[in-house]
Amino acid sequence: MTTMTDDTPKTEPGRARALFSTADFRLLRTALTHYARQTDDREELAKINALHHRLGTYVPSEG
Repeated sequence: MTTMTDDTPKTEPGRARALFSTADFRLLRTALTHYARQTDDREELAKINALHHRLGTYVPSEG
């Protein structure tokens, strides 16, 4: 039987790294836009629109 001991040193988690770049968000939004134009499912379209909006909040405005 294995027992857990509290002898392991406590370490801080490493620094978080970005998973996507700004260009990735733009690409994902573009792909979602094209997919939304092809689907007839209203529930799916609502989910796509919500995701599209959430992704848009991460893309800084240009200009």
